[in-house]
Formats: sequence, structure tokens, C-alpha cells
Amino acid sequence: MPRLSPRRSCFSRTEWDGVKWPVSGAQSLYYQPQRRRNLGNIAMETELLGIYRFNMFKTISCLGGLLAAGLLSACEEENAYVPPPAPAVSIAQPLQQTVTEYLEFTGTTVAVESVEVRARVPGFLESMHFKPGTRIKQGDLLFVIDPREYEADLSAAKAEQNSARALVKQAETELKRAEILFKRKAGTEVKVVEWRTERDVRRAAVKEKQARVARAELNLGYTQVAAPIGGRVSRNLVDPGNLVGVAEATLLTTVTRYDPMFVYFDVNERDLLRVLEIFRARVKERGLDPRSDTARDAELPLYLGLSNEAGYPHEGLVDFAESGLDAGTGTLQVRGVFANESTPPVLIPGLFARVRMPIQERAGALLVSERAIGSDQEGRYLLVVNSDKVVEKRPVRTGQLEDGLQVIEAGLEPGAWVVVNGLQRARQGATVAPEEIEMASFTISARRGAAPARTDEATAAGGEDTAEARVEPAAETAAKSDGQTETP
Repeated sequence: MPRLSPRRSCFSRTEWDGVKWPVSGAQSLYYQPQRRRNLGNIAMETELLGIYRFNMFKTISCLGGLLAAGLLSACEEENAYVPPPAPAVSIAQPLQQTVTEYLEFTGTTVAVESVEVRARVPGFLESMHFKPGTRIKQGDLLFVIDPREYEADLSAAKAEQNSARALVKQAETELKRAEILFKRKAGTEVKVVEWRTERDVRRAAVKEKQARVARAELNLGYTQVAAPIGGRVSRNLVDPGNLVGVAEATLLTTVTRYDPMFVYFDVNERDLLRVLEIFRARVKERGLDPRSDTARDAELPLYLGLSNEAGYPHEGLVDFAESGLDAGTGTLQVRGVFANESTPPVLIPGLFARVRMPIQERAGALLVSERAIGSDQEGRYLLVVNSDKVVEKRPVRTGQLEDGLQVIEAGLEPGAWVVVNGLQRARQGATVAPEEIEMASFTISARRGAAPARTDEATAAGGEDTAEARVEPAAETAAKSDGQTETP
């Protein structure tokens, strides 16, 4: 008689006579491990196994019939194509207004005056009389070089000058006596000529000594190093106690004048021809003489903006232009001048500057949002929705930016509906579901006006949350005082 060795797991399998029979989890409860089984138990297990197989076959047959019935009913229905819904896009008509056409350049700020302060006489640097980085006036004392040597030189030069003057007086006296003797015929004419010549030589010597005195006074004055211009003084490059001005004029510091401020920029040939037309018209309008009047007299306006500034808040004038174009770059260097009176100054030398020059005003210009402009190998284009809600592609030529909107110079007519949102869902020739909005909402000024409103809403919402937060602790305190507790 074979021995039964039952096993139990998630899906129990009974091993009997070397054959593994699958059974369900409920039926596996019947097979309990026992050491010995009698013939009656084995017969009962065989009967249950047969019932299980019959039930499994019956279930599979029912499932097959239901599947066949479903397939037959599906074949009787017809498949119909349902097109997807049209993609939603936002459209707006171009903004039409008068705009000023500008030429835009990039330049660099340069100080109107910058002077290097150097030691003009050799000597030891005795003292310093300024604070680095402060504003000074013209003539303010900056450094002192040891003056004792130059005071001694001045005293010696003055002594030599006095000696030369005494010799002149002696020569004049001897000349008068020689002339008297010659008139009385008691002396010769040769003596008169000799003393007259001696007098002239000694007079020339006096002038030489005077020049030496002036030089000594000048060198003594150079020991007092004063500010040549007013402006901002830099740091001292030499500390007191060092010997300066021996081999060369030692650089001591620099003084820079910030007001006004120059800006240099380069104009290409095409833009230069347009600027020259405006300049000639301005000269004719103001009656200027090109031979004597400068470019500043024409008062051509300029506008400047720094890298961290929005727009061009600084206003100035064209001050100077070079005589000809650079053959290597094909550009002409132009200089503008801008007021810089604030303290501390807004403009300092060496800054990158954005410069633009107004050229003309254009009435009825069309402006669209930058986000509406696409670009491909053919150039820039706009997607326009026609009256049938079908997308069309319009090649355009763009101009300058005006309040965050792009000027369209050609390729777009007034009243066209331009896709401004959902460009990725819009395709040429496709039907869309458009939603009309205003193009003016994309201007920088409109976005700035909307920002404070959103801030106020957020502040109000934050205030309500704070009030609620203040009420909740009070409620908790009252509940605790009543002996109540919260259930987490």
C-alpha cells in the first residue's frame, strides 16, 4: 500500500505514489499530516479528487461559452471613427499703436576725466593727506615729499641772484665813471665800451639766477602733491617713507571725475548712413555750421540702460564721432555724454551699457507677443487662425521690442487672429478651438500691474490663515479648561 505524504503551502500540492496533484487552498485542509492512513481514508480522498476535476472542467466550459457569445455579439456591431476634439489655443489680435523706431548699440562707460598723480621730484614720501575712495576737490593736498633739500636749493639760488645783482650795480657804477672821464678826456673810449659790455653780461647773469630761483621754487612746490582735478581719489599706491621719483615719475594715486560720464559705442555702416541723414536734417533745422559746431550742438538724443536695469532710464546726447570708419571692422566710434550727478554715482567707468538712438516715429505699427513668434529654416513666422478656425502660417519680418511686444514690420495685417498660447498644439492646416484674449495683457506694464494685485491677494489669504491659526489655539485652550481632550 503506498504511503501518503501530504504537504501544505499557499497552493498545497499532495504527493502520493510519486504523483503531484494540485488542490485548492480549501481542499488542502483535508490533507492533514498523519503517520498512517487506512484503506477507507484513501478511497475517500480518491473520490474527492474526482469531484474536483469534474467541477474544474465544468467551469472552463461555461467560460468558453460566454467568450464565444461575446465575440458573436461584437461582430454584429459596426466600428465608426470618432475624430479627436480640436486642440484649444488662445488667439489675440495684434496691438496697433504709434512706436518710435530706435537703433540699438552696446558700449562701455568711460570717465570724462581720469588723471594719474605722480611724483614730479625725487625724494622720500613724508606723509599722505587723504582717505582712499573719497571725494576731493581740485587743489586738495594729497602727499608731501621731504622738502628740506629743495628749501636749501631755493636759498642757494636766491643767494646767487643777490650776488649777481650786486655785480650789476658795480658794473653800472664803473660805466658811469668811465663815461665822465671820457667826456673830460681823462679816460679812453675803450674803458667805456668794456664796462658797458660788462654791465650787460652781469644783467644777463641776474636773469639766469632768477630762472634758477624760479626752478628751485617750482621744485619745492612739487613736494606738495595736490589734486589736479576734483573727483574720486583712488588708493595710495606708495606708502609714506618710500623713495619716489628717482628713476621715473612714480605713480602715487589716480583721481577720476564721474560727472558727466562718457559712453563709447560702435556704429556699423548701414546704421551710420541713417544717423547721418538725421544729423544733416538737424543741422539744417538749427542753422548750425558743420565746420565750427560740434556733434553735441546738434543735440541728438541717446538713451542708456545698464545690465540690471529695465529699459533705458538714462538720457544723454551724442557728443563726438570719429573722423572715419575703421577699415578693419567697418564701424565708426561714437561717444555719448550722460549726466551722473547722484551720490554715489549710478554710472562708473568700465560698465557694459545698452544704448539706443531714436530714428523716427511710425504710426499704426503692429505689435505681437514674443511667444507667438516661431522660427524655422525659412525664417520667422506667426500662426494665424482664419474664419474657419483653421491654422495658417504667415512668414513675417520683425522689428524692435516695444514694452515687451515685438514690432511686426511685414507679413501681418491688422485684425488677424494670432495664436499666442498653445503653439505646440496648433499645426498648419489643422482645425483648433480658439479662445480670444487681449494682446495688451502681454505688455510689460500690464504684467507689472498684475503683480501687485496677486501680491495683495496672497497677503489677504495669508492674513486669513493667520487669523484661523490664532483662533485654533484659543479653542484648544478652552477645551482643555473644560476637561476635554482631543482624539488624534
